[in-house]
Amino acid sequence: MRKMFFCIDGHTGGNPVRMVMGGAPFLQGATMSARRLDFLARYDWIRRALMFEPRGHDLMSGGFILPPLDPANDAAFLFMETSGCLPLCGHGSVGMITFALEHGLILPRGDLLRIEVPAGLLEARFTREGTRVTSVSFESVPSFLFARDVVISDPRFGRLRADIAYGGNFYAIIEPQEGYGGVADLGLAGIAEASPRIRRAFDAAINAVHPGDPSIRGVSHLIWSDALDPDGRGSSAAIFFGNNGIDHGPCGTGTAARLAQLAARGLLTVGQPFDQRSHVGTRFTGTIAGHVKVGSFDAIRPVLAGQAHVTGYNQIWTDSNDPFPEGFQVLHGAPLP
Repeated sequence: MRKMFFCIDGHTGGNPVRMVMGGAPFLQGATMSARRLDFLARYDWIRRALMFEPRGHDLMSGGFILPPLDPANDAAFLFMETSGCLPLCGHGSVGMITFALEHGLILPRGDLLRIEVPAGLLEARFTREGTRVTSVSFESVPSFLFARDVVISDPRFGRLRADIAYGGNFYAIIEPQEGYGGVADLGLAGIAEASPRIRRAFDAAINAVHPGDPSIRGVSHLIWSDALDPDGRGSSAAIFFGNNGIDHGPCGTGTAARLAQLAARGLLTVGQPFDQRSHVGTRFTGTIAGHVKVGSFDAIRPVLAGQAHVTGYNQIWTDSNDPFPEGFQVLHGAPLP
């Protein structure tokens, strides 16, 4: 028996985006957050099949474009990657908005798009040259510093300090300090080796739960950051996610979390641009549109801007006769069976 999926493949800033435009399951739930949980409970095999090898790889990410629950909105997105279904994915949002507009899957009713996602509602704007979308910017979900100066102990780094911030997912933001001199000092291989245990340690050290949605919980990502630029308006970083993944892009929700951290520390104010750069040289530009409250937390309204490109079409199927109908993942450093 075969199950077919028709996908548009591409990337945002070098990080892959696979948008499923045919083959999405019918989901239950009155909100996209509830539908995310329904997908994880009943259809997570689709995510594994499309994200894991041999159809995907450690850095694969993407999602489904779905009809909105509220007809006043333009579309709904459900995100997926090797680690699970994220409440929000910034680079995925830029990519899927770009792909959907260029292929007529979203027909704008004006210059503002409203996209439902599990973490809330995105309001996006875009620019075009002919049929090509040249940039997408969107106001993301309110983002906030959850905890500052959380310290763990690690055999390699000794005492390691990070701020925990939310930008659609919870991030531990690690800046240069004794034992960590920056991305180049540690290297991508060092980041891949150290990150799983470092993330587990920070997740155990702090009970990170979103005050408005308890299904969003846990430190899921790490930002290994370089020092701020001399003017304080940018930095380079490597973002770790999943079991083996280092984001090749600058990471949208990570940029939002970084903006929230800098704002809480008094280093960034409304309207000031901040560039988060990836290790391959691409960037997201973020600005703070204003301030709001999320429960008891002082939060920001982050606006993120980036660019995506389509690389092709992909018709993928799973087959019950295939030895890997749901794919497989080989963890770095794990013993082979």
